[in-house]
Amino acid sequence: MAATKTIELKTGIPGPRSQEILERKERVVADALSVFLPVVIDHGEGATLTDVDGNRFIDFTGGVGCLNVGHANPHVIEAVQEQAARFMHTDFTIVPYETYVTLAERLVALTPISGPAKAAFFNAGTEAVENAIKFARAYTKRPAVIAFEGGFHGRTLLSLSLTSKTHPYKAGFGPFAPEVYRLPFAQDYRGPSAREALDALERALVTTVAAETVAAIVIEPVQGEGGFVVAPQEFLTGVRRVCDEHGIVMVVDEVQTGFGRTGKMFAIEHYGVEPDLVLIAKSIAGGLPLSAVVGKAQIMDSVGDSGIGGTYVGNPVAQAAALAVLDVFEEEGLVERAGTIGDAIRTRMQAWQERWPSVGDVRGLGAMLAIELVADRTTKKPAPELASRVVEAAAERGLLLLKSGIYSNCIRVLVPLVISNAELDEALDVWEQALESALH
Repeated sequence: MAATKTIELKTGIPGPRSQEILERKERVVADALSVFLPVVIDHGEGATLTDVDGNRFIDFTGGVGCLNVGHANPHVIEAVQEQAARFMHTDFTIVPYETYVTLAERLVALTPISGPAKAAFFNAGTEAVENAIKFARAYTKRPAVIAFEGGFHGRTLLSLSLTSKTHPYKAGFGPFAPEVYRLPFAQDYRGPSAREALDALERALVTTVAAETVAAIVIEPVQGEGGFVVAPQEFLTGVRRVCDEHGIVMVVDEVQTGFGRTGKMFAIEHYGVEPDLVLIAKSIAGGLPLSAVVGKAQIMDSVGDSGIGGTYVGNPVAQAAALAVLDVFEEEGLVERAGTIGDAIRTRMQAWQERWPSVGDVRGLGAMLAIELVADRTTKKPAPELASRVVEAAAERGLLLLKSGIYSNCIRVLVPLVISNAELDEALDVWEQALESALH
């Protein structure tokens, strides 16, 4: 391999300064906040970050999908600084500000909902989920919510009730919110088929929860934490049909898929299926806390006066960042760029799949791609330890990767969409070396 151009390693990983800070962390930070990658950041730029020991990495974690416009994007920094100098907080419902209205206008125009639509802003993806259920319940006057196996919707009470992975997210934290029902999510690799999953949904409305009591069905077009599982077309079309037949609100969680990650602004656009409510967070504000529910106006207007809100929701600094993020997307063509990045990564991943039987599946949409590692290609037995070895080997070589999947055996790509072609090639070479090392 040619000498690397971007990755620069001056110490072993973790370096001595990172180790020192992480040792301090052990004494004062709750143990539950364990660190996945032992690299303490000093600064970031684009698709790279440099740690406190001077080691420069290519970052495929992207702040868990929050950095589609990259680390320290100059347009975002400028917008944040300008807004912070003017005012940082009022609470929009006490003293309103134009940024909130402007961002709502732009998101309503971008979201694939026909007819009148409105937006409301919150702090995090989990809050968007919680409030979407409030909107759906207020609109339908019904209590029940349906979610899917493998789904991840957050860590606050109702969203954690919807989330479908026991360890580490749910074990020991019950009791959970009532009237939440979970059904199989169709997938091409492990099953069930779209037809089987839709049959299970239809059957549940007979045997488990009456359709006329269901307020919402909450679904990710591509499951994020679940392992980048792409919903088959027939499945999402069928879910839309069931919602239409029974007056159920279709809530599409685009927290991880949104903002261009899949090669469309929103993943649901790949399907030609129109949602009732869309949930947005992560890359909306370039790493600052912000989320949104965008939906049909009659649903969004169904909650009574002051029925939703919160002290910090729709923070003006985060919203200024969000407007800058949208400008960057338009000026730099990042939605199209996600498709190009995805094509390059998928080609390499498919070559790995041909070379190594342990690469059981390659899947995703656009730049939202993952490999699933298995101990046996026939039985598809998950290989989480192998996935961990690959991630560790990559970090030692200067590439930061993240795992996912209900069995923690998938390695996903959440690279900033501003990555250069040279950086992308370099990162994929390193990933390949990590696979060689772990599979040797």
